[in-house]
Amino acid sequence: MSIQRVSSYIPSFSQWKYDVFLSFSGKDTRKNFTDHLYAALNQKGINVFKDDKELERGRSISLELYKAIEESKFLIIIFSKNYAYSTWCLDELVKIVECKNTSDQQLVLPIFYDVEPTMIRKQSGHFQEAFTKHEETFNNDIEKVQKWRDALKEVANLSGWELKDRYEVEFIHEIVKEISRKLRPTSSRALDDLFSLQLTTANKEDNSLLIL
Repeated sequence: MSIQRVSSYIPSFSQWKYDVFLSFSGKDTRKNFTDHLYAALNQKGINVFKDDKELERGRSISLELYKAIEESKFLIIIFSKNYAYSTWCLDELVKIVECKNTSDQQLVLPIFYDVEPTMIRKQSGHFQEAFTKHEETFNNDIEKVQKWRDALKEVANLSGWELKDRYEVEFIHEIVKEISRKLRPTSSRALDDLFSLQLTTANKEDNSLLIL
C-alpha cells in the first residue's frame, strides 16, 4: 500500500473560500494595524480577504466584496474612529450582519481598535458626528441610515477584542491565536480520523488479498 493511495482520497473539509474577511476603515488602519494583522494571519496559513490584496481588476468592487463576505467563515470588523464616516464600511457592515443572521456557520468578531464598544452602541463621539453628517446627506433615505445604526449596535454587543492600552503586537498575537484555535482543531481531527479509517480499510484489503 502506498501513501499516495491513501492521501489522494482526502477531500477538502472547508466549504469556505476564505477563512477570514477583514472589514476596516482604510483611512485609520490600512497601513498599520490591519496590515499587521493581515500579515500575522497569513503567516499562520490562514486565508484572509482584505480588499486591497484580493480584488480582481475590472470587477465591480461592491459585488466582489459582498461575494467575499458570503464566502468567509469569520467576519472580522475592525472598529476605529473614522469607521462610521465611511458609507462603504457601513454598507459592508450591513451585509455582514445579514450573513450573520441567515447563517449559523459564519461568526462575526468585532475588534475595538481605538474606540470603546459603548461609543458604538450609543453612537456617541466620532460616531455621533458621522451620523449627523449622514442624516444630512441621506435625508431622503433615512431607512438606509437606520440600517447602518442598527448594524453598528448589533455588532457592538458581540463578544470581541478591545485594544485599550495594550501593545499592538501582543493584541494581534492574541487574535491570531484565537482564530487559529477556532479553525484548526476540527479540520485536524477530521483529517486524522479519515487517515486512520483509510489505513484500516487499506490494511483489510491487503490482508484479504493475502488470504486469497
